[in-house]
Amino acid sequence: MLDENGLNLLFRDARSQRAWTDKPVSEATLRQLYDLAILGPTSANCLPMRLVFATSTDAKEKLKPCLGSNNIEKVMAAPVTAVVAYDLEFAEYLPRFFPYADAKSWFTGNPGLAETTALRNGSLQGAYLIMAARALGLDCGPMSGFDNAKVDEAFFEGTSYRSNFLCSLGYGDHSAYGDRLPRFEFDEICKLV
Repeated sequence: MLDENGLNLLFRDARSQRAWTDKPVSEATLRQLYDLAILGPTSANCLPMRLVFATSTDAKEKLKPCLGSNNIEKVMAAPVTAVVAYDLEFAEYLPRFFPYADAKSWFTGNPGLAETTALRNGSLQGAYLIMAARALGLDCGPMSGFDNAKVDEAFFEGTSYRSNFLCSLGYGDHSAYGDRLPRFEFDEICKLV
């Protein structure tokens, strides 16, 4: 079990970051981040998440016209912004990643099931990415304020990939934090049955 410091790092002290220091994030750190995030469970080991790590000025400029106005500064100032996407054709890889059954056939001719599975499991993997980043001492700024169609055109045209959300990564300027917004209490939204 994690000690209090670990719980604080992953949950209690972690916040959605909106301001960044100029400390860079190395390629080695991004590779380590991926190596941790990819280990989280997905149904039938389907692994639909696909990532683009926008680290260069050119890549961020490509993202800029896709962003909602309140996210432009956050993305442009962040050392890295990950485009967290999912692959609608993830089932093509199931013979390799789930050799215990003919799992590919579950999705053949059923694009609705494939899309639901890709989005759900790709979202799980995106959450694992956030937790892995926090575990490595990175701050995260996940966001959905962007035009998915524009991002898909800019980064995934001609592929079966679809953008899910963006997540800026780096070392945050913690002085920009406000008070944590409220959360539900357990008894408000949970039932023991």
